[in-house]
Amino acid sequence: MASPMMLARTALRPQARRMINSTQWTRSLGRRFRPEPEPQQDKSNLALRILTGVLAGGLVAGAAMAAYPMLTGGNKKEPMKVELIFQEPRKRSISAEESREQLSPQHVQVKHSWEHPGVYAWGSNVGKVVAPDSNELVIKTPRRIAYFDDQVLRDLKLDSNFGAAIDEKGNLVQWGVGFDKDHYKPTVTLKGKDLVKLDVSRDRIIGLASNGEVYSIPVAAADQRAGQKETTASPSSLWSSQAPVNYRPLTPKNLRWGEKIVDVRSGLEHCLMLTSNGRVFSAAASSEDFPSKGQLGVPGLTWTNRPAGPYDQPHEVTGLSGSKIKEIAAGDYHSLALDTEGRVYAFGDNSFGQLGFENDTEHPYVDSPRPVPINKLYHGTNLRPKVTYIAAGGPNSFFTVDARAFQGQLGGDGSSGQGQIVPAKDLGRVNVETWACGEGIHGTLGNGKWTHVSVCPTKVKALSNLFEFDEATNQVVPIRLSRMSVGGNHACAVMDNFTCVDSPLNGNVKSDTDTNFGADVLWWGGNEHYQLGTGKRNNVNTPSYIVPLDTPTRRGPAHAQENRLVQREGESNRFQLTPRKTVKLDGRSVSVEQRAECGRDVSAVYSAA
Repeated sequence: MASPMMLARTALRPQARRMINSTQWTRSLGRRFRPEPEPQQDKSNLALRILTGVLAGGLVAGAAMAAYPMLTGGNKKEPMKVELIFQEPRKRSISAEESREQLSPQHVQVKHSWEHPGVYAWGSNVGKVVAPDSNELVIKTPRRIAYFDDQVLRDLKLDSNFGAAIDEKGNLVQWGVGFDKDHYKPTVTLKGKDLVKLDVSRDRIIGLASNGEVYSIPVAAADQRAGQKETTASPSSLWSSQAPVNYRPLTPKNLRWGEKIVDVRSGLEHCLMLTSNGRVFSAAASSEDFPSKGQLGVPGLTWTNRPAGPYDQPHEVTGLSGSKIKEIAAGDYHSLALDTEGRVYAFGDNSFGQLGFENDTEHPYVDSPRPVPINKLYHGTNLRPKVTYIAAGGPNSFFTVDARAFQGQLGGDGSSGQGQIVPAKDLGRVNVETWACGEGIHGTLGNGKWTHVSVCPTKVKALSNLFEFDEATNQVVPIRLSRMSVGGNHACAVMDNFTCVDSPLNGNVKSDTDTNFGADVLWWGGNEHYQLGTGKRNNVNTPSYIVPLDTPTRRGPAHAQENRLVQREGESNRFQLTPRKTVKLDGRSVSVEQRAECGRDVSAVYSAA
């Protein structure tokens, strides 16, 4: 029987034959396992083998070099030459202002809004409102209304069939087919009333004068010419004159000493009036239908049991008498009121849940103010909500809430629920959130969903919990909502983010990189008539940016095309609104800002005084 040593020698011998150099193997196993030496070969045969190997290696290398271009897709024997292209140096700016224009499109927007104020409009043009000089049915992107070029307005409201504005002198300007189907271009109708605010119903315009007087003016020019006209006495009381326009006074008769109307809002059939003392009055605002869905806030009031006197006489909303109201808002058939304590009251139509609480199909109308349960939205958290802003339009409502964090989950009265009063500790953190309720089938809720009816308010995430860094205080602060405009089925929101309008327009007072920029504005909702300004027709259910408005062409030797506006090719920067600033216009100082307005299937941006 073979010993283990013999078996190991037998097993290792084949490996030794396969190895080219057995020295390392010999050293690793020891001398006793050294393999048997190979028989010596003739030196001439060895040289022949070496020469054959060299030739074979050369052939293989040559074949690899020949096959490399084919394998790599190239067909050239010489390597490809790489051409280096260097960026051309930027043209040296003539002035610091031109350098700012090249750096920031937002700076160009701000500058243009000051140099060429006016009105941009887009959306449905069936009523010749958006583009009175055009026969197009829709205007897909913002377009200037030539009549208002280089003008600043006090207010502007649009409907698909008519438009109304207050010029810088306080006169009423009207246009559109709903105003006059034959002469539908902008025309001054009511003069001398020093109007400061307006809103529109289905067929009337509600105007507020600087002295607190409220007027209801028919939309149609034919109705303005017909009927009994008001007689106005002159300041000297020596003579009186008849107004050229038929209008109706809506100012409440039972105002207190020093009290006057400071704000007006209107739905399709009703209007709201807010006084300087925080009281709210409501009145009918349509010649076609009397408000019948509780939007007046007067329980049991109908056409049949209305009090004696004019059908559109104001009524005080006594259900709000225990609160001092600071803001009002009106949708098509519902009303909102916000008091100084941050509580919201709603009344009117609730068919789509636009009042902020679940709809009762058997009783869809609420004819007296009811508090909106905002606290339920924060149940189970350490946040205490306070509503700071309200907006309404169509069948929708919006609330902006400051939710302040406190230590512990305390009730609204500061108690722990166990009979012990726990002092609330403010943690100094505020969540600013926007909530929406109502009809969302067109995306008007802005919550990313297509909802028919709201069960309760839902958060608009794109407008909530936004923050930015404040360099002045060296801390992060929330971005609030500055204002909203809600149309029939679409809306826009203007953010209260940091803005800059202090950069010089010429000279080298500051660095070339100091540029102006405005407030962000977002749009969402129905877009059937291109009213969102995206240039497309699809509805949008989340707030989105749009491209900037038209910018002027570059200055040429002859300024023939200076007033012609063109859209920047490939412009990807968002549109911003210019905040208020005192600028020179026609040699005079004017305080002006840009505002956005959503109407029924139309939108506009205008320069406001």
